[in-house]
Amino acid sequence: MPSFPSFLTKQTPWVKKEDVQRKWYLIDAKNQILGRLASKIAYMLQGKHRPDFTPHVDQADFFVIINADKIRLTGKKLDQKVYWRHSGYMGGLKLETARQLLEKKPEMLIYLAVKRMLPRNRMRKKLLKKLKIYAGQEHPHQAQNPQPLEI
Repeated sequence: MPSFPSFLTKQTPWVKKEDVQRKWYLIDAKNQILGRLASKIAYMLQGKHRPDFTPHVDQADFFVIINADKIRLTGKKLDQKVYWRHSGYMGGLKLETARQLLEKKPEMLIYLAVKRMLPRNRMRKKLLKKLKIYAGQEHPHQAQNPQPLEI
């Protein structure tokens, strides 16, 4: 049997879910562009910003997003971007523009953008539970002492 150098025989250390240390971050969405903010949040929700990233382990930190009602969309997206859902019944298609959604449920605008940027697998639902979005400045997570994060 040939002997290999020691650096070739070492295994990459995999992180176990019990060893994951989660942090809380506070992100202010005021005057942020929706797509750019959502892509960075989706990247960090997956844990790809961590040096010990393991693809099959949920390493997501908690993210509290405030001022979702002050998010920006570039170009004509406010009036041309259409969000749709279907009830499952005939004629049950519901259409809303981004402007209507921003006025009624601004949290849903960021939630849908981040959700659609995450991989479509079993971990997506777990990752989205660690995303807390609020329309205004107030949030109920003061006890977790979230660290401000500039994006």
